[in-house]
Amino acid sequence: MAVCTVYTAQSLNSTCSISTHSKSHLGFHQRQVIFYTKRTNKRHNTSTSVNITCSSADKTVVIGLAADSGCGKSTFMRRLTSVFGGAAEPPKGGNPDSNTLISDMTTVICLDDYHSLDRTGRKEKGVTALDPRANDFDLMYEQVKAIKDGVAVDKPIYNHVSGLLDPPELIKPPKILVIEGLHPMYDERVRELLDFSIYLDISNEVKFAWKIQRDMAERGHSLESIKASIEARKPDFDAYIDPQKQYADAVIEVLPTQLIPDDTEGKVLRVRLIMKEGVKNFNPVYLFDEGSTISWIPCGRKLTCSYPGIKFTYGPDTYFGNEVSVLEMDGQFDRLDELIYVESHLSNLSTKFYGEVTQQMLKHADFPGSNNGTGFFQTIVGLKIRDLYEQIVASRAGAPVTAAKA
Repeated sequence: MAVCTVYTAQSLNSTCSISTHSKSHLGFHQRQVIFYTKRTNKRHNTSTSVNITCSSADKTVVIGLAADSGCGKSTFMRRLTSVFGGAAEPPKGGNPDSNTLISDMTTVICLDDYHSLDRTGRKEKGVTALDPRANDFDLMYEQVKAIKDGVAVDKPIYNHVSGLLDPPELIKPPKILVIEGLHPMYDERVRELLDFSIYLDISNEVKFAWKIQRDMAERGHSLESIKASIEARKPDFDAYIDPQKQYADAVIEVLPTQLIPDDTEGKVLRVRLIMKEGVKNFNPVYLFDEGSTISWIPCGRKLTCSYPGIKFTYGPDTYFGNEVSVLEMDGQFDRLDELIYVESHLSNLSTKFYGEVTQQMLKHADFPGSNNGTGFFQTIVGLKIRDLYEQIVASRAGAPVTAAKA
């Protein structure tokens, strides 16, 4: 609930009226708030209308998640929404092909919904979905801004089954809005609306293995078609998607292992959590001693490790000219219940209680990446986002409210 304080000289009585107007051509519902201040003396009764700016502790916090197709965005979203409680589900009674997921506190919007060209249109113009010309960034910006300001929008739906643009759906402002997809940090205007941003950076070798597993096993695609799809998308990915990682507050980088010489199977992964220094309301996680350079092999009596074992490293670095802290895990866990041993050596986790990271990992043991650094670091970032949200809400609740006369 917004709390407003209006200071006017000699004001005795004031009333507030709120009216909601019809949606605009950009698809959001306009709202007007007017406060009337009545001043009375023995000779005159006057009324003055005052335009004010209200600060709200409930103003939507916006998180951006960027990644290429098939890079684990859906799994990360499930881990993130779980941290806030409640299962994320499509809007009830709406389009069954909606890409939106809603939980108790979060709404996740897929940015594919802002495609300006359907599948046939892209084919006719010879562009991929990664190309900015196939996306409506003006509408994306206006609607994300409206939601952040507490205004509901009629968001379009891109139907992944038919490849068509379906009629829009109503999106009400949640406590936390997550915009996930190919371009959350591409447009500078949208980028500035983000309270925190994450980029999932999957190496070409790992991405190829993941897409084979998903598209062949789940979608019936052939190996040749998968290879052709990757090669066709690569120029646009390099031009429009990959550069966005320079703007991210946190990057989860997934690479082939260094523990197995000349590994070709790609089952063991090396995962790096790259955390930008100096981000408001975000303190990077560290291992043992903040700012030091650490190499740690925890396998022993308290952590079961089969070949090739597990290795953690931590230390300061630079990333696209920014100072960062990097936490790296190479290898995989044999027993998730023993993860608490590793958790106990990490600081700045933003947990509510001892062992919360381990509990979250055990809760979703069947999720992809739960035995390696992808699931581990996604869970940690989810907890950090919860902490960031709570800090933002607390700071807004205590912020002074200003009034400006028209």
